Amino acid sequence: MRWDNLVENGTMTGNSALFAADAVTTRTFDTPEFRGITFHEIRARSIVNRVPGASRMPFEWTVNPYRGCTHACVYCFARKTHGYLDLDTGLGFDSQIVVKINAAELVRHRLTSRQWHGDHIAMGTNVDCYQRAEGRYRLMPGIIAALRDHANPFSILTKGTLILRDLELLRQAAEVTEIGVSVSVGFTDRELWRTVEPGTPSPERRLDVVRALTASGIGCAVLMAPVIPFLGDRPDQLRDTVRAIAAAGATSVTPLVLHLRPGAREWFTQWLTRHHPHLVARYERMYADGPYAPTWYQRRITRQVHELATEFGIGPPDWGASRRVAASGTPAPAGEGPSGPTQLTLL
Repeated sequence: MRWDNLVENGTMTGNSALFAADAVTTRTFDTPEFRGITFHEIRARSIVNRVPGASRMPFEWTVNPYRGCTHACVYCFARKTHGYLDLDTGLGFDSQIVVKINAAELVRHRLTSRQWHGDHIAMGTNVDCYQRAEGRYRLMPGIIAALRDHANPFSILTKGTLILRDLELLRQAAEVTEIGVSVSVGFTDRELWRTVEPGTPSPERRLDVVRALTASGIGCAVLMAPVIPFLGDRPDQLRDTVRAIAAAGATSVTPLVLHLRPGAREWFTQWLTRHHPHLVARYERMYADGPYAPTWYQRRITRQVHELATEFGIGPPDWGASRRVAASGTPAPAGEGPSGPTQLTLL
């Protein structure tokens, strides 16, 4: 997707990310939570996007009100998409945020179209729709309200605690249609969290979201993602994480092993070289054949988490839920369920 697909008139040309003022409004805010971040406000031409059939996702439609993400997860697969806009996929992805300010308006318009048949819409499939920018721009209340008013099924995947702001809207939507909410918590190791997900709420705060949603009658699944080889996959780490997920009242837990697609792979490797240089060669061997960890490794993690989930009385990995909230992309053809891993793209 290029900038000329994001604005109302498709007349812009050139390679620069910052085009004419009437097409993109650039803002910075001198507040601690937004210092160093630039927002590019655009009026998008469309917001309900069809997932390519080749991706083999179990949903056809997504809504992504933002591009770029202040969560700054070093492994984020969506980094490459910033390159489509001629923006930097490293620090630029973390600090140059595209905001589709007319997102709610476009969702409501699409849902009223005679060509729309009420298909499931997945959100949080590219970058997190509850990242910090949402606290200022408040796009999600309008989007959820539109989906509620049309009784249109949807799902949300997030690492953000801001979703609790919209709890009443979610309850209202759940009364008239099927909704699904999943929170991503790959590990509870605080030191690992601080370095690989520096812009996110802590794992403990995310699990508080699970508790709050559950207490409000909205079932919440947890995607235990990503499980990071050699850093977050020790048996004691897996046990601590699954125990915490169970204690939070999650309806299910689904492990997804780290995958490193082009764009994310280069940025993650730079981080690994700085913080854990002794692991670089091991990662090169593990991911020598592509973006996904070997099947035997995925199966091992899946089996361990499944056994721990059973021990702690939580539902087994919910493969259907992981598909509904997974990002668009091609899953690894490794099989699924406890006997074989499901590997899907993730925030």
